Amino acid sequence: MELLEALALPPEGWTCLVGGGGKSSLMLRLVEERIGRGLPALAATTTHIGVEQGRAAGPLVGTLEELEAARRAGLAACAAGTEPETGKLIAPPPEVLDQGLALFGFGVAEADGAKRLPMKAPAGHEPCLIPGCAAVVAVAGLSALGRPIGETCHRPHLACALLGVGEETIVAPAMLARLLTHEAGQFKGVGDPKKFRVLLNQADGPTELALARETARVIQTCLPGTRVVAAALRETDCVKEVFSC
Repeated sequence: MELLEALALPPEGWTCLVGGGGKSSLMLRLVEERIGRGLPALAATTTHIGVEQGRAAGPLVGTLEELEAARRAGLAACAAGTEPETGKLIAPPPEVLDQGLALFGFGVAEADGAKRLPMKAPAGHEPCLIPGCAAVVAVAGLSALGRPIGETCHRPHLACALLGVGEETIVAPAMLARLLTHEAGQFKGVGDPKKFRVLLNQADGPTELALARETARVIQTCLPGTRVVAAALRETDCVKEVFSC
């Protein structure tokens, strides 16, 4: 089963990725799956990503002219601007995102940053969801479980305040589930539960898959109806289990 099917993503519109633990890998896999089906896909960022991440998705486009040329030339591109100080990719102008969706039909955007950590809590200005997006996928790495939240979470002070724990607290499946589904956590700004999905990455073996199942049960208790996918994004056959109500 491919991720497009496992996550039940709409075939049109923007899918925004939030959280930590594999957003870039997920973005690239979704673009690859669309191309494999002979369908166009536009990658993008509304925050910051590395140039190599963007180029892996397709040619970098930052203007309407570049966007149109990329669509004529192929099925995929990455819409982004460049931050002069750091050289990192940043959000392109809104008109590029709008026209990009019109040209490609389907887009997937990294809308959150996590400093390569497996979980995170959003600050006041986060996440940077694209208005009217069709779906939001919250991503978390199962490697966070069994380790102190202060070591595994981006913005741990915010997560600790939300969960009522200290930074030395060991992350358990129930804690991760609460952070993913809380209105001040990864569900922030989503509004409609029907748009929301969760991907639990790093389900690399039976122990991790058992933890994913436990986390998924709590997620679906906290936010009934949430579709949860356990995956190992580094593997070719990456979808390990789908939990849907």
